[in-house]
Amino acid sequence: QVQLVESGGGLVQAGGSLRLSCAASGRTFSSYSMGWFRQAPGKEREFVAACSWRCATIYFADSVKGRFTISRDNAKNTVSLQMNSLKPEDTAVYYCAVRSGGFGADNYRPGGYDYWGQGTQVTVSS
Repeated sequence: QVQLVESGGGLVQAGGSLRLSCAASGRTFSSYSMGWFRQAPGKEREFVAACSWRCATIYFADSVKGRFTISRDNAKNTVSLQMNSLKPEDTAVYYCAVRSGGFGADNYRPGGYDYWGQGTQVTVSS
């Protein structure tokens, strides 16, 4: 059974940093792309970042470019999201996801992913 477990969320002041991690189990994901999405109350789930199987190609949402970085360790089946200069509008539940298809436009869409974690709450206070 495939399982993705996020960790690292919490409460932080504006301007602060958090590092989210996602551990995958149940199969080897080294050839799959991995992504992060977020969902704020009353809003749709939105794309944050995605990383190809070796992070040779990375996508970021415009809203997080220059502030967030994504990395992965295929030996450990983990993907991380380093979030710096956090803003109150970054407050959301953050989800990691795995996509088995090719890396491209579908990495921007929630529907393009096959497996999802349960999410971790990030709250940024002003």
